[in-house]
Amino acid sequence: MRYTHMGAGIGLALGALGLQIPVAVAADDSHVRIDPGDGSPGSTVTVSTSDCDPAADYGKGWSEVGGEFHLFAGDEEGVLTGRFTIPEGTGAGTDTITLKCPPRTKVTETYQVTGRTPRGSVSAGFGPGEDSGVALALGGGLLLTATAGGLVWICRRPNDNRS
Repeated sequence: MRYTHMGAGIGLALGALGLQIPVAVAADDSHVRIDPGDGSPGSTVTVSTSDCDPAADYGKGWSEVGGEFHLFAGDEEGVLTGRFTIPEGTGAGTDTITLKCPPRTKVTETYQVTGRTPRGSVSAGFGPGEDSGVALALGGGLLLTATAGGLVWICRRPNDNRS
C-alpha cells in the first residue's frame, strides 16, 4: 500500500512538470538571445538576433546601460551579433536593449543587471568558506548515517499485514 502512495505522488509530480514544458517553450518566442541573461558590472554582454533580413550584414544596437554598439554577421547565417560592456558601478535592475537592422526592423528586449560580482566567501558564522575538508567529511558522514537509520526504520517498522 505504501508503494502505491509513493508511486502516485511521483506520478503527480512528473505530470505537473510535464505540463510546464509547453508553456516554457511558448513563452520564448523572441529571436533575440542575450548572454549572459543576468550580467554584472564589468562583464561583456553578447546580443544575437535572427529577426533581421537574412541578407543583412550590419545593424545597430542600443543599451540603456552600455550605450550604442554594432551588430555584425555572426557565425550562423542570418544571425547578427554584437557586444558591449556593462560599466563598473552600474546598479542592479533591468536593462532594455533596442536593435535596429534592415529592412526597418526594430526589436526590444530586456535582461537583468545584477549588482557587483561577489568576491570571497560569505561569513555565516561557521568559519571561512575555504576550510571545508573536515567539515565536509563530517557532514557527509552524518548525512549517510541519517539516511541509513531512516532506511532501517522503514524496513523494520511493524506492519499490520504481518501475522
